[in-house]
Amino acid sequence: MFKQPNLIAWIFLTPALILLTIFLFFPILYLIYLSFTDGNLISQKWVGSLNYKKLLIDPDFRQIIFNTFYFSIVTIIPSIIIPLLLSIILNQQIILKGFFRTAYFIPSITSLVAMGLGFRWLFQNNGPVNQLLLSLNITPISWLNSTFWAMPVIILFSTWRQIGFNLVVFLAGLQAIPQNRYEAAELDGAKFWAKLWYITLPALKPTLIFATITTAIFTFRSFEQIYIITNGGPSNSTNILSYYIYEQAFRQFNFGYAAASTSILLIIALILVTVQLTIWKD
Repeated sequence: MFKQPNLIAWIFLTPALILLTIFLFFPILYLIYLSFTDGNLISQKWVGSLNYKKLLIDPDFRQIIFNTFYFSIVTIIPSIIIPLLLSIILNQQIILKGFFRTAYFIPSITSLVAMGLGFRWLFQNNGPVNQLLLSLNITPISWLNSTFWAMPVIILFSTWRQIGFNLVVFLAGLQAIPQNRYEAAELDGAKFWAKLWYITLPALKPTLIFATITTAIFTFRSFEQIYIITNGGPSNSTNILSYYIYEQAFRQFNFGYAAASTSILLIIALILVTVQLTIWKD
């Protein structure tokens, strides 16, 4: 450790380690400590595992866990498949390729609040979506007031938001694949689907891992769309862990309970990433 090359490396790493300790490691440790207290704005009293026991028996929390996994899984799947297919198409020589790449990426850099307000307007009872249904002689749907339809609206918004980012990631991965592989496959008589299955997808494996993990993180930390479009309603049908933590901490000022919920979210995220890496590893 104290040899000159190692010492120089530690000197350069120390500022980053200090910042990580202050802004990452210490907050995580404090969060874990806070989850064992009844922390509020006035005081903190040690209560042991009481907050976790309350979470386990709370029917609302079980509903929120279900909502979180439902939202995440149903968002991740199209957020990977759709941009993968689009990237394969846009990687070809087509007209207006640059325009389409830009158009798909714009939602990823646009304000979530602005887009959330736009979606709320689109799907309100007298909004454009219901007006379109009326013009087609279809009974309008109370999208944001329905415990069944509110979550699909959130999922649609989140998928649309994520497609552009994943599209750029997949395009970068596709352009890194050597073209001589495809040329050799064509000489052997391979068709489109054979090249996709035996060349493209295996070569994109690291990119798929990265896109899946980043999309999973995006879904688990989703907050703005819930806050702007539905406020977790109706009847908790769109309430997910990140929004539930906000409610407990900044509306009910129950910081200990919110910290316990956050610890559960952290554990779920770590398990999810570990499972994904295990599935995709060589």
